[in-house]
Amino acid sequence: MASLTIRKLDEGVKTYLRLRSAKNHRSVEEEVRVILRELIEGREEPLTPFAVPPAASTAPVSQRTGALPEASVTLIIGGGIAAFKSLDLIRRLKERRIEVRCVLTKAAQQFVTPLSVSALSHERVYTDLFDPQSEFDAGHIRLARDCDLIVVAPATADLMAKMANGHADDLASAILLATNRKVLLAPAMNPLMWNNAATRRNVALLQRDGVVLIGPNSGEMAEAGEAGIGRMSEAIEIAAATERLLRPPVPRPLAGKRVLITAGPTHEPIDPVRYIANRSSGKQGFAIAAAAQAAGAEVILVSGPVDLGDPQGVTVKHVESARQMLEQVQAALPADIAIFAAAVADWRVANEGEQKLKKTSAGMPPLQLVENPDILATISKLTDKRPPLVIGFAAETEHLIDNAKSKLARKGCDWIVANDVSPATGVMGGDRNTVHLISRRDGEIAVDSWPAMTKEQVAIELVAHVARSVTDKSLESAS
Repeated sequence: MASLTIRKLDEGVKTYLRLRSAKNHRSVEEEVRVILRELIEGREEPLTPFAVPPAASTAPVSQRTGALPEASVTLIIGGGIAAFKSLDLIRRLKERRIEVRCVLTKAAQQFVTPLSVSALSHERVYTDLFDPQSEFDAGHIRLARDCDLIVVAPATADLMAKMANGHADDLASAILLATNRKVLLAPAMNPLMWNNAATRRNVALLQRDGVVLIGPNSGEMAEAGEAGIGRMSEAIEIAAATERLLRPPVPRPLAGKRVLITAGPTHEPIDPVRYIANRSSGKQGFAIAAAAQAAGAEVILVSGPVDLGDPQGVTVKHVESARQMLEQVQAALPADIAIFAAAVADWRVANEGEQKLKKTSAGMPPLQLVENPDILATISKLTDKRPPLVIGFAAETEHLIDNAKSKLARKGCDWIVANDVSPATGVMGGDRNTVHLISRRDGEIAVDSWPAMTKEQVAIELVAHVARSVTDKSLESAS
């Protein structure tokens, strides 16, 4: 194994490794190798006097704080007065939970020191292509590839010329030639150097090779009386560009769309303490709401009684009965898409008891049932405010496809998502689902059967189908 990368260590372990490596005059990477070697040979040094403090929580930091997962960059600092901005850049990157390993060119060390860079990055700084401590196992290759992105700031005219022409006569240029990662350059130089024909050729060649540039900006130069294009972009701009490359924005195909979703069971009261209900957990409907919100939609979720937290960014209306659910659904119109995933009780008691019903010598009190409003059919058959796409769910225990096709025709909706909720399937209250999408296609009823998936995966797939349908209809309207 030529390289070794260990990420997402808690701060206590990191502190221990830094202290131990400093004590033994080794890099952190070499110290980890020594520890592993000693463990294999059964002679690991005792942890004292560098005890590792206990972690505050066993949960990853990203789960505790909601922060984005860590990424890593190799930051190459070129030789120019703008190198001082690289110190702020390190801080800005670490604020974004981006790990930074730094490489200083020989010229860069005239402007910033390895000590200051190391203090900010909390990592060893690399300066020499022929460093015996790191190059015994091709350290420049590790720096080139054990990262998610390479950032060069400042990118001098000389360093860009080396990149464009494939030179590798120092550590920085060797890393840039050996990498298979995306490279982000932040040029910084005198305006005349930036506008020189050789620099322009090199920049054009690098961009054709897929290198990404940010800047340079316009402004005053370090030289007295000099101004123009050549200032390195500010650290916060480079950090933002780095984050965009590392964490590209998630596609939001439903941006600008209003999606109405129902979920969970309904509880139909018999008396103040008893009700008619079903085993729906609401997990599928809540997962669809979260997926639609992630796709950019404005989501209104009307939920029956469930033991689930409200999805982030979703407007949730909590109800008990079918009549309350219909009322909230109608109040949420108009909508572009309506997805009725709730398991609405078909019947309710005609005369709800004002007090708890008691056992009597006459036997069980009669419970007369009446039909609840059909929310799916009501919305599907609207002449005004009907959503352009109405999707129902068919939870069946037998003849799944036939019953779902019948429901599609009877209710007047556009799609039916059919699933088998027999006790043996574990779908009711479980975390997985197997569904069939029933729709009208070219005058025929089409059935798309999906494999067994988690309810979150079903939700993502359904929302993807919805997004494609909305896009196709938009293209048809435009033509």
